[in-house]
Amino acid sequence: MRKTRRAALLLLAAIAGPALAGPARFSDFRYDGRAQEQVTPGPDDYRNPILSGYYPDPSITRVGETYYLVNSSFAHYPGLPVFRSTDMVHWRQIGNAIDRPDQFDFSGLRSSRGMFAPDISFHDGLFYLVGTCVDCGGNFVMTAKDAAGPWSKPHWLPFEGIDPSIYWEGDRAFIVNNRAPAEPPRYEGHRAIWVQEFDWHALKMTGTATQIVNGGVDIRQKPSWIEGPHLLKREGYYYLIAAEGGTGDQHSEVVFRARELRGPFTPYAGNPILSQRSLDPARPHPVTSAGHAKLMQTQAGDWWAIFLATRPYGPDLYNIGRETFLLPVAWRDGWPHILEAGKAIPYAAKRPALPVRDADAPPTSGNFAYRDQFDGPRLSMDWIGLRTPKAPLYRLEAGGLVLDGTTALGDLSGAPAFIGRRQQHHVATISTDLTYRPETEGDRAGLAAVQSDRSFLFFGVTRKDGKPRIALMLRKDSDRDRLVAAAPIDPAKPVRLTIALDGGTARFAYGVDGREAVLARDVDIRFLSTHEAGGFVGTVVGPYAWSARVTRPISN
Repeated sequence: MRKTRRAALLLLAAIAGPALAGPARFSDFRYDGRAQEQVTPGPDDYRNPILSGYYPDPSITRVGETYYLVNSSFAHYPGLPVFRSTDMVHWRQIGNAIDRPDQFDFSGLRSSRGMFAPDISFHDGLFYLVGTCVDCGGNFVMTAKDAAGPWSKPHWLPFEGIDPSIYWEGDRAFIVNNRAPAEPPRYEGHRAIWVQEFDWHALKMTGTATQIVNGGVDIRQKPSWIEGPHLLKREGYYYLIAAEGGTGDQHSEVVFRARELRGPFTPYAGNPILSQRSLDPARPHPVTSAGHAKLMQTQAGDWWAIFLATRPYGPDLYNIGRETFLLPVAWRDGWPHILEAGKAIPYAAKRPALPVRDADAPPTSGNFAYRDQFDGPRLSMDWIGLRTPKAPLYRLEAGGLVLDGTTALGDLSGAPAFIGRRQQHHVATISTDLTYRPETEGDRAGLAAVQSDRSFLFFGVTRKDGKPRIALMLRKDSDRDRLVAAAPIDPAKPVRLTIALDGGTARFAYGVDGREAVLARDVDIRFLSTHEAGGFVGTVVGPYAWSARVTRPISN
């Protein structure tokens, strides 16, 4: 009987083929980041950016003495990170507005589609969040009693365009957003700003929509992509602020005003009120691409602007995405002023006159380091993956993060077994401890640095030519891996993987039994920049696993 049973098992094994790769176990994740720019803030100063790394399109609201901020997240999940602060300098993430698969489905979406430019506001005991799910439903509104969540499922809004925001006036609400102009477009990037009343009781649009800005400040100059609009009222005027010039280094913030909500709106003669496009791009440690602002009045009556900008390490080269900055606003002659033309955005400035109650929040600016030993009941809320998972991508077991990979990076049909953290500094060292045995040719587990579905790198353990290897592979705007370097490795032993990033270059090292070896150095990683990869996101780095025998064809 025993011989018969053993023979049957061997036959089943032969039919099944080689065993699947065992799960990849990551027991530690360490990040140590250093800013390129040398800044020493004074005792009453804050440091820009206030949120380092891939935190674009910020929106802010105040409830009493507490401030809430939300950012775009595109096709990353969980999405729409929500932060809280009392001083607009120290921010603590309190949730993700998208944290359940039944809210939105990002299946089939590339990394820079999905969640565009959310806006957060508060009225009558509820938080409201409006935004656009590009290629996945359009414009929507969500609500929550607590900004930390849970947030409702989306209520879809029946208008075209992107970047909606809510303006509250007493017990009435209006939505302003980017839509197509009320005429055939005159040029590429010709858009318009529209306003329409919003029935916040029924979560529906009502009345007629009115175009209030056509093209931008001066349509004769063919202004491109006016977007990210916000309305406010001050001293009898309605003010519309909006981004103009696209999301690159020609980005800017402009302002219009009117006596009536639906216009006519007149542009400020001194526009733009924020931009860095007139400065020398070769200046040391520049801040560029500034725009997409929202103004906020503190409980003390002061005005501030939060906005996005970038910190390139080379000519329009930044791997870490667009970041959240803060500057004071001065009102002169009935117009808001964020920054004078030709003046550089400061890396340090006097902080808002607000109580500091969040000084113990994890740092989000300047130099900082952290370590995750995966010993809690769940991952912290700043870990993100790519696309909405249909099933759990990972599990936490006895002080380890365990991944079973069934979808490859670059395969748009599902969510890969990739879970990462935003790269928040151009100068950073990232490492993890991995235990993994690849069984089938192509199996892999290790660290991935992902800018897009066609531009990413993998550094870890794989099986190549029938043998376990430590390998570095990359895709530079491609659907195929390119092997950079490989070396034999004993899969029975844990390996420490270390990536040292320095602007556009990187060093890759691995350690076994306490001895470190360098697999590759001075590797050109400029392909992880937004300039090279395209899109709107920043690089996300973290554990990744894929089993070659459980896969589907890559969708292009």
